[in-house]
Formats: sequence, C-alpha cells, structure tokens
Amino acid sequence: MLTSQEWAVVALSLKVGGTAILATLPAAFGLAWLLARARFPGKLLLDAVVHLPLVVPPVVTGWVLLLAFAPAGPIGAPLHSWFGASVLFRWTGAAIAAAVMALPLMVRAMRLSIEAVDRRLESAARTLGATPARVFWTITLPLSLPGVLAGAVLGFARSIGEFGATITFVSNVPGQTQTLPLAIYSALQQPGAETMVWRLSGIAVALSLIALLVSELLARRVRRGLHVL
Repeated sequence: MLTSQEWAVVALSLKVGGTAILATLPAAFGLAWLLARARFPGKLLLDAVVHLPLVVPPVVTGWVLLLAFAPAGPIGAPLHSWFGASVLFRWTGAAIAAAVMALPLMVRAMRLSIEAVDRRLESAARTLGATPARVFWTITLPLSLPGVLAGAVLGFARSIGEFGATITFVSNVPGQTQTLPLAIYSALQQPGAETMVWRLSGIAVALSLIALLVSELLARRVRRGLHVL
C-alpha cells in the first residue's frame, strides 16, 4: 500500500500530465495539420523546431523555459506584471515542462494519422457540395481521431515520465513540482528508502505501460480502418 505522501505524488503526476496534454492538444493538432497538409516557406524549419525537444538534452529545454518564464524573461515579465502570477516552483510550471517535452511525440503521431486519411474521400465530399468545415468534421477528423487519441496517450506517458526539464525549470518541491520521477530521485538519496523507490517505480512503470498499450491499440485501429478503405 502507498503512503499518503506517495499517493500525493501519484495524484500530482496525473494532474500535471493530464493538464499538460489537455492544454497542448489543440496546438499539437494544429501543428500536425500544418505539417501534414500545408505548403509554406519555412515548413522544414518549423518541423525541426517542433521536434527539437526530442534531440536536445532535457536540461537544455528546462534552462530555456527558465529563461523565458523568469521574472525578467520575455514571458515571465508580462505574466507577472499583468496577472501577478508566476509558474516557477509551481505545479503549473511542471505541466508546462511536461507539455513541451510531450509535444513532439503528439505532433508526430497526429501528423501520420492525418496524412493517412484518403484525400479522395475529402474531394468526393466537396464535389457533392460539402463545405471545407463539414468535410473536416465529418470525414477528416473522424478518420484521424484514433491517431489523435494515440498521440495524446503517448504524450501523457511522456509527461508523467518527464524529469530533466522539470527539475531544471521548477526544481523539486514536494507537493508542488515533485512528480513521480522526481520523487524517485529524492528517495534514492535517502538511506533506507528502497521500499519507497520500488513502490513508486512500480506505479510509474504501470502507468507508462498502460498508456503505451492504449496507444498501440488505437494505432492498430487506424491501420485496420485504412485497410478497410
């Protein structure tokens, strides 16, 4: 059984991961749509920037976020002066770090799903008088939805496992930013806390495994739907 402190860590991890994905989902889908369907100058550069968090050290990403959201930073300064708010050392900052790290995986999965939609179905609907908006809501989105959901689930798995960017950006504050990976890291520094490490590691592995299985099931549904078409 988990202790009350460990339950708080799990709850905070789910809160951070869920908030990160819900806040990122519209932007991830919009970027995936642009990269899959649009043609514009700088598309290759945008693609590289979106996927940059996958290849740079997470500590670098956290450092950039810290510079951006610091009290004198380009985002932190207006956030503080206009709203009197700050995300440093708060769970909202942990959610921002998780969202940034999850975004590339979400965009990639959603982009592949959008690209897999048969454009001939959309063209046929337009020739029958459907507006672009109706084509999107009745054809494109339903056909790509399993891939969109798979990307969201995969991003959630990445969010709850985020460590480097989070600890660099918002530190390791119990009750505020201490998610599962940070709690495991802290427990590893404490003598005699091996049992706690095992419990928290088991929870982290179980949550990630469930998310990966759900993502794979949704991806298989996409492939089966395309095979039928």
